[in-house]
Amino acid sequence: MKHYRPLTPGQRGMTGIDYSVLTKKEPEKTLTVSLQRRVGRASNGRVTVRHRGGGVKRMFRIVEFGQARLDVVGKVIALEYDPNRTSFIALIRYPDNTKSYILAPQDLKVGDEVICSEKTVLAPGNRTKIKHLPVGTMIHNIEFVSGRGGIAVKGAGTAAQILSQDGDYAQLKMPSTEIRKIKNDCFASIGVISNPEHRFVNLGKAGRARLMGRRPGVRGTAMNPCDHPHGGGEGRQPIGLKHPKTPWGKAALGLKTRHRKNQSNKFIIQRRQKKTK
Repeated sequence: MKHYRPLTPGQRGMTGIDYSVLTKKEPEKTLTVSLQRRVGRASNGRVTVRHRGGGVKRMFRIVEFGQARLDVVGKVIALEYDPNRTSFIALIRYPDNTKSYILAPQDLKVGDEVICSEKTVLAPGNRTKIKHLPVGTMIHNIEFVSGRGGIAVKGAGTAAQILSQDGDYAQLKMPSTEIRKIKNDCFASIGVISNPEHRFVNLGKAGRARLMGRRPGVRGTAMNPCDHPHGGGEGRQPIGLKHPKTPWGKAALGLKTRHRKNQSNKFIIQRRQKKTK
């Protein structure tokens, strides 16, 4: 974690990530593309995610989440920053001189070798089928459907733990503390994802949030009644409701939003535990 000398009021308490562990190089041109930013809007142009917009321009890095090259050993030639995600990424070079980006786990260093194979050694960055991993292994970038590529556990500092192997299924403890079953012929990467200090970063001032594309949010009580259920009243008034609501009238606290007949409910063994204050 990097701390700043408070030369300005905004720098008092400000913290950042120490990027000295990364390789000093430009992003790989063949693996970067320019994408039009949606800034919170759907394909019809309507805002579906509020408080998004602006921010600095950034190129999108093409990260490999699936198994494009089986049984081919690649060498880590760089650890890089990715502005589109919270974790670091690793640049891999293969024997035919092709390159690709993968999510960088902790303890992965420049010069290490990684491989994606149905069965491989336990080393950070290697990718294999869950059924060949022992109980207690920490994994990330997990498939839920075999062959479709990793879709879960891809945030900085996160990992899932294998609790048991039971027939065709494995029981995983997810980062949310939820315990769920998953087909053990799915692939997963070994290790804990890099940059665990991301959750402790203190932006320090509003300007850093604006550079990240976060626009200001407005309190519901400061709006008009036509704009928010909390709005209206002469002067500063309470919300006038027994429980707070979202701008669309749904309960804001404690309401379960998961569909009761969701097909994947049968794979969830234990729901995530509530956070204690």
